[in-house]
Order: sequence, then C-alpha cells, then structure tokens
Amino acid sequence: VQLQASGGGLVQAGGSLRLSCVASGITFDRYAICWFRRAPGKKREGVSCISRADGSTYYADSAKGRFIISREPKDNAKNTVTIHLQMSSLKPEDSNIYYCLYYPDHWGQGTQVTVSS
Repeated sequence: VQLQASGGGLVQAGGSLRLSCVASGITFDRYAICWFRRAPGKKREGVSCISRADGSTYYADSAKGRFIISREPKDNAKNTVTIHLQMSSLKPEDSNIYYCLYYPDHWGQGTQVTVSS
C-alpha cells in the first residue's frame, strides 16, 4: 500500500483547506485510513479516521465541529481509495505536517499546513 497526501498550503486563520490522501494497492474492502499531524518538536496527534468496514468516523476533540473526513468510492480498476479531510475555521495551532495512515502501519509522506494569524 502506498499513500500520497496533498492539499496542504498557507491559509489565514478562519480559512479552509481540503487535504486528500490517495491510497493505492488496496486489495481489501475492510480498512481504516487516518489523518495524523505533527508539529516540529511535538508528539504526533491523531486527527481523524474513517473505517470502510462500518463507515464509522473518529475525530480528535481538536477537530470536532471543524473537520470532516470523507471517502470516495473505491476505484476497483486501480485498487485506489481517496480520503479527504475538509478543514474549516482553521487556527494557527492547526499548523502542522499532516500525514495519512493506512491502518496500522502504512504511512504516506506529509503535507504541510500553515495557518497565519
């Protein structure tokens, strides 16, 4: 499984960004994909997850009410799944490198999110 994250950038506080994670090589119909974030010198933080098995979602307290995770239908021809993280009402403390994870241990490269005050 390989993951490619994109969509990061520079935005003013209160603005929005939409992150995308394309997971390729998905051969199972049951999976969970998560977004984590980590600022330099800080501990990695789970932000949101989505489960294909039951459609359940998880949000960290810091993300509730502001972020929405969603999933596009699997591309069976390419064995790819695309996950989005719509982030709204962004705050400077949301500035981090955001990573997607195909649970439990396939990580994508990060995408930088910077929120200016």
